[in-house]
Amino acid sequence: MGVMRSNPSLWWKLSWRLSLVIVAVVASVIIGLCIWATTIMSPNIAMEEKIGSVIAGAVVNDSQGRMELLETPELKALKEQNRGLWYVAATTAGTSVSYGPVPPAYAALTHLVYLFNDADIRGSAATNEIATIENVETAAGEVRVLFGGVANKGWPVLALLARSYPFYGSLIALALPAIFLAVPRIVRRALERVSEVARKASQLQPRMHGARLPVDGIPQEVAPLVIAFNGALGRLESEIKKRQRFLIDAAHELRTPIAIMQTRIDGMPDGPERKRLLDDVARLAETAEQLLDFERNDQAADLHETVDLVEIVRTVVAKLAPLAIAAGYQISFESEVESVERSGSPSALPRVVSNLVRNAIDHGGNSGMITVSVSAGGQINVTDEGPGIPAEHRELVFEPFYRVAPKSEGAGLGLSLVKQIVANHGGQISITSHPTGTAVAIQL
Repeated sequence: MGVMRSNPSLWWKLSWRLSLVIVAVVASVIIGLCIWATTIMSPNIAMEEKIGSVIAGAVVNDSQGRMELLETPELKALKEQNRGLWYVAATTAGTSVSYGPVPPAYAALTHLVYLFNDADIRGSAATNEIATIENVETAAGEVRVLFGGVANKGWPVLALLARSYPFYGSLIALALPAIFLAVPRIVRRALERVSEVARKASQLQPRMHGARLPVDGIPQEVAPLVIAFNGALGRLESEIKKRQRFLIDAAHELRTPIAIMQTRIDGMPDGPERKRLLDDVARLAETAEQLLDFERNDQAADLHETVDLVEIVRTVVAKLAPLAIAAGYQISFESEVESVERSGSPSALPRVVSNLVRNAIDHGGNSGMITVSVSAGGQINVTDEGPGIPAEHRELVFEPFYRVAPKSEGAGLGLSLVKQIVANHGGQISITSHPTGTAVAIQL
């Protein structure tokens, strides 16, 4: 059996993908600016920091206080790796040390190097050599270094990134939290209407005729799905109405042949066969009436009239008392108050109580007490002292045509109709059962 995977969150996917796109754009802008900067800055930029740091580590003062450069391993390696390297290192006092052949175009600058802090020297008609003056701090003090012969060495873009990290680092430090906080909120706001439609879809009930999901404010990409769903609702509702008309018409048509059968059976001589036939016709007539009631209840329009629950229950108990007594029961009516008024259907609510009492008569074991009561809070309770309902059947008894015992009498519509009417009134129904009885409670 395959493992069921949870559906991915659209909000999460859009949030992190948009955040990554924005981060990628910012990173691309930073790298693009660095690449552009390499076209206008000195080609020696990738070597400036390395040469400056190596020379700074080699500078010392001799016994007379004059600057000299030690042949450190770093300086030696630098010279070996860059055969065209030349440089002039000068103190701010004017003393200098040089290495390599200085191009003639820059020879006149060697005694003036100490005057420059930083410089990028190029574009001379006399030479293609590009020179740079870099200011470095050494153990012997400040030193200005004029160097060349290393153009286009190293990675200028990486050198620029390393130099500009204080700028883009602070930019990213400010932008990233804003991106990862703002984007999810923006996406959530964009999907709010979709979430609202989903919430309304979860509230749709089979008996809510004409209910449709709103399309206003839905993103264009999602609107076709909502429109298609509304179309499916319309088609389902049309088919349900066809089924209702068919069942109502069928129940009506059954009345005539049932009445004819009952009339003919009444004319038969008394005997066991006549009684069995009368019982069968009575069951058939009751099933037809329950089926008619079941379908009519969907179209009930009198749900908001003022009714007295105490009066309804009292009337039903009085009407069914002879039937209960004939079946071997005692039956009682109890009420905590004289009257409990509620908004409801004066035609449907008596059917609720009647079906519950009939159900108790049919399944109560033909002995004991059937108690029907009304509380001050509007709760109707019907209890019997029968054998009870097994736990695995307690929820299923409210399903249409379901019967605890397959051979039991009735069509299995009574409790289903009760649940439907109670739901239409915005009420709740519960059932508790044990081996010594069953209790059904309705709260309106």
